[in-house]
Amino acid sequence: MLRTVTGPIRAASVEGAVLPHEHLRTDMRWAVGIDSDPHRWLDEEHTVTDELLDLRRSEGLSLVVDLTCLGMGRDAAGLARLAAAARVPVIASTGVFSEPFSPARDADVHTLTRLLMDEISNGLDGTGVFPGVIGEVGCWGAAPTPAEERALIAAAHASMATRLPVATHGRDALGVLEILLAQGLPSSRVAAGYAGSDLPEARKIAEMGAYVSVTALGDGVDAAVRVALGLIEEGHGERLLLSTGTSRVSQLAKYEGPGYAHLFHAVLPRLREAGVDEDTIRLVTHGNPLRWLTSGAA
Repeated sequence: MLRTVTGPIRAASVEGAVLPHEHLRTDMRWAVGIDSDPHRWLDEEHTVTDELLDLRRSEGLSLVVDLTCLGMGRDAAGLARLAAAARVPVIASTGVFSEPFSPARDADVHTLTRLLMDEISNGLDGTGVFPGVIGEVGCWGAAPTPAEERALIAAAHASMATRLPVATHGRDALGVLEILLAQGLPSSRVAAGYAGSDLPEARKIAEMGAYVSVTALGDGVDAAVRVALGLIEEGHGERLLLSTGTSRVSQLAKYEGPGYAHLFHAVLPRLREAGVDEDTIRLVTHGNPLRWLTSGAA
């Protein structure tokens, strides 16, 4: 079963494409210790609804994972409205985002773990919406700070207690993954957000048993295609996740951005042109994300 914002659904009922790393509503304009950015936000409920509805019709989009956790401007009630209007199931997240945005940067691991467990058990922000994933958690800078490491450890503890999968982000993808695995978290439960074009690093993540989560906007189309092809050719296709990674209003198609269709219109055509067959495309866009989301199932 998958916990979506409109209620639990069977994984088997998800027949089409899955976007495993998206943001449907964010607000990260202001932060502590880094420059503010008035463009670092996304609050266009009707516009996002229309894009997802179009993708459901044109590309068979069947599930979206929203990785907007604590500190990122999460709106659980808005996600529920959006999912119902677009008729696309949406999974919401818990977790504490990077230190510059964290609402609990001074909290210890025990306090952070209790916070996540409360959201997992009782719902998000008093809405009755339950999270189906923990993340995205990780680091904003070159390596995790002590506060970010505590948030990662709490995510690992909550995942081990509840079996929810974990999504990470940050330039130090291997370092973040190692912190989680050091707590005893199974690597198959982790989707490691990959920022870069270093195929050897992506290969190492896959060899460790985690999923390499590549986004067309975060990593760039050229890098996304290069890493995806490399992993597929080396036999690591079963550890690859592909998504768009939309997080700003300027990225929406309405404002001449690539939008949530970017994966389908820019990345997948290039993989096909390079000789990737349809079975592998379906594995990456359907089978892999569902396997990650249900990796903790008994």
